[in-house]
Formats: sequence, C-alpha cells, structure tokens
Amino acid sequence: MITILFVAQIVLAVILTILVLLQKSSSIGLGAYSGSNESVFGAKGPAGFLVKATFTVGLIFIFNTIALGYMYNKSYNKSVVDEIKTEKKTPAAVPQTPAVPAAPAAPAAPQTPAG
Repeated sequence: MITILFVAQIVLAVILTILVLLQKSSSIGLGAYSGSNESVFGAKGPAGFLVKATFTVGLIFIFNTIALGYMYNKSYNKSVVDEIKTEKKTPAAVPQTPAVPAAPAAPAAPQTPAG
C-alpha cells in the first residue's frame, strides 16, 4: 500500500508541476508552448480550467501526503524484535562466589613466658 501511495505521490508531483508551469504569469512559463488552443477550454481560455485542475490536483496531493505519512509512521512503529519468538529457559544453577574475599584472620599475639 505504501508503494502505491509513493508512486502516486511522484506522479501527482509531476502533474502538479506541469499544471503550475502551464498557467499564464508575467513570464508566461510553459504556456507559450501550448499554442493557441484557447478555444478548446471556452471563451476565457485555459485560465479557469488550469486553476481548477491545479487546485484539485493540489488537494489530492495534500491528502496523499497525509495518508502516506500516516501509513509510513504506522509501519515504522513496529519493530523486528517484536516479531522474534523467544523461549524462556531457566538458567542453570550458577555457583555463588562471594563478591568480596574474606578478610584474613588477625595474627595471634605472641605468647610470652610467664615467669
């Protein structure tokens, strides 16, 4: 599903870029290459059609971006570690060794002869 949304995102980005570049502006953009096909779109020319098409494709692009972000985030909240099946084994008895060695016994006092 993510792959389909990602491919649609790329296609929508290309279409949206072309629609924006086809619109008339102060420098005309790519609209100069479209020829004089203004009669195809009606009396106002392609301006109204291109604005509506750009708006529609822009909305679809935004909704696709939100859906793609949601799906992408949802799939990355899963961890591979969550899917690993582990068997709980009790560890073997480990001999207990004292952490601190016992202090040596104090030397006995020398015996002095009583006398």
